[in-house]
Amino acid sequence: MAELRLKMIDEADIDTVFADDVEFEGELAFQEPVLVKGVLKGKLESSADVYISEQATVEAEVAAEVVSVKGRLNGDIFARRKLELFSSGRVGGTLRTPDLIVQSGALFNGTCRMDGNLNSPALPGE
Repeated sequence: MAELRLKMIDEADIDTVFADDVEFEGELAFQEPVLVKGVLKGKLESSADVYISEQATVEAEVAAEVVSVKGRLNGDIFARRKLELFSSGRVGGTLRTPDLIVQSGALFNGTCRMDGNLNSPALPGE
């Protein structure tokens, strides 16, 4: 049986959390992991990881080391190390990652490009 590599996270371990009652539109950049539980539109970059919770709605370009999606995300995703789509995840857009994990039940509509090494900080299409 294949090993399931999806990692569960503990909200207490993350310094930056956009609560479920937060709505933000614009561009954000972080050095540390970010958890989105609310509504985010625009652009989100992290030199660490980005977690999209089940109740989150994101319409943005997202770039990070690991992008983990349990909620809704429409937009381009650039995961330098890994992209995880949980069973509750709903993703539409262009994906670029060297490692894609899709749990049964997840929905993905768009295109995906998988390269062996993605050290460039540019988003897809740039």
